[in-house]
Amino acid sequence: MIYLDSAATSFQKPPEVRAAMLRAMERCASPGRGGYREAMEAAETVYRCRERFADFFSCEPEQVAFTSSATHSLNIAIKSLVGPGDRVVVSAFEHNAVMRPLAAVGASIFVAESKLFDRAGTLAAFREAVTQDTRAVICTHVSNVFGFILPLEGIAALCRERNVPLIVDAAQSAGILPLSLRELGAAYLAMPGHKGLYGPQGTGVLICGRVPERTLVEGGTGSLSQQLEMPDFLPDRLEPGTANVPGIAGLEAGLRFVQRTGPETVAEREALLVRRVVRQLERLEGIRIFAGPDQAGVLSVQFSGMDCETAAEGLARKGIAVRAGLQCAPLAHAAAGTLETGTVRLSTSAFTTEREIDCFAAAVAELGGGKKKKPAGCPCNRRRNQL
Repeated sequence: MIYLDSAATSFQKPPEVRAAMLRAMERCASPGRGGYREAMEAAETVYRCRERFADFFSCEPEQVAFTSSATHSLNIAIKSLVGPGDRVVVSAFEHNAVMRPLAAVGASIFVAESKLFDRAGTLAAFREAVTQDTRAVICTHVSNVFGFILPLEGIAALCRERNVPLIVDAAQSAGILPLSLRELGAAYLAMPGHKGLYGPQGTGVLICGRVPERTLVEGGTGSLSQQLEMPDFLPDRLEPGTANVPGIAGLEAGLRFVQRTGPETVAEREALLVRRVVRQLERLEGIRIFAGPDQAGVLSVQFSGMDCETAAEGLARKGIAVRAGLQCAPLAHAAAGTLETGTVRLSTSAFTTEREIDCFAAAVAELGGGKKKKPAGCPCNRRRNQL
């Protein structure tokens, strides 16, 4: 299988992730719940991961709260800050992990309307939308549909200037693009463990620039057990119940892999792969390509005369895994004019190869999305024919 759906989850993991999880399952009990060896090893495993995240994202270890996903993290951040009727400004490219919690709390949502791949226009739209009565700004760092890298640093500076809390959805950028809680001055950075951080599914992180005013879930923390209220300090306030120690161990190993490989190296390679496939798809007729100058390792395309689900099924029959439809981000599709049709999305990772990208382009040509302007063929097939 050629896996090109890493924006959903990174499927190929570094081998040390599996090893770390197995070790935790064999040697760790519940952290913070006992003084015996297995409980202490669990506590050390969790704290070691907390320290690594603190170093990577420029914060203190206690500001790192473990969750089950970026969605879980965003729900905590949003529902701790926003109440009914509060004015919240969001980008035009937000995921439903942002929009649905805002709708659930009854927030007054204002979209900073801007065009795809227009960083200057996006920042200008935020400048106009963020007013004195804005309760919070929420912005995705990278569009999960189009790979558009939003001007996060400028938006963060605007929020600091106007004293408005900023929540960053780093689902597509954590582990790939620079992110510093200290430099951004954000209220929260929300991220999954299972995408660019190469941890297992069911892991997430919320980097907290403040102690949440309200909690999403309450329960035992192993601290202040005599009181009914949740502790008012981090990370205990956000981590009731037993921690996912095997998942956290795998997450720490995933981040260790990212640090060893170098996030700049991963980002540059993913961008190169996207540019490579764009050059090949531009040779085909009947293919609409959503590409721009500020783009991460995510690319959306449309086929002339073929709906996106049918195209994705055709690619799956050729052994290529992609994502079709609205990708849980109808707001982004509305901004790009693809709300009625959706797109076929490919997304890369540190493990994606040039050969796989070339095979994708050749498969698109073979699907009949349009006539070839130049001959194309899959190098994998050519190699198999030579064997």
